[in-house]
Amino acid sequence: MLRGLVLPAAAMKPDWTLIANATRARLLQQERGSPMVILESFIHPPRHPKGADHRRSQAGTESVRPAPRREDHAEFARELSHLLEQEAQLDHFRSLKIFACSPFLDELGQEIGNATRRRLVATQDVDLTPFTLSELEQRIASELAPAR
Repeated sequence: MLRGLVLPAAAMKPDWTLIANATRARLLQQERGSPMVILESFIHPPRHPKGADHRRSQAGTESVRPAPRREDHAEFARELSHLLEQEAQLDHFRSLKIFACSPFLDELGQEIGNATRRRLVATQDVDLTPFTLSELEQRIASELAPAR
């Protein structure tokens, strides 16, 4: 009786790529020899959509305070990192590349867990969120290519 070829589990796992900025992210997956696909898209709107926190003082005058954008960004980084860590612990991907602009890339780096860190193969300080899926494979290859 002939048996089918059994590949090691690591060979069957896809590679993941996170494209993110402080308010948007896309998680991409690519299996060997296949095009990239979007696994999930994320939008993290600020808690204060107009970008300011309007408050009335005891004297009745209105004051405007800047929205806590940094806190929003840190919260989004925690949410994304938590998702990646859960998926890494479940062994759902082989490797991870992250493309995000600073300072959001730094915030992600601070939040990433151990299982995710073991799979992290590249980080790039660049915002690729404006690009379409058809453009991303070429842009990612260009970003990761050695400088000439």
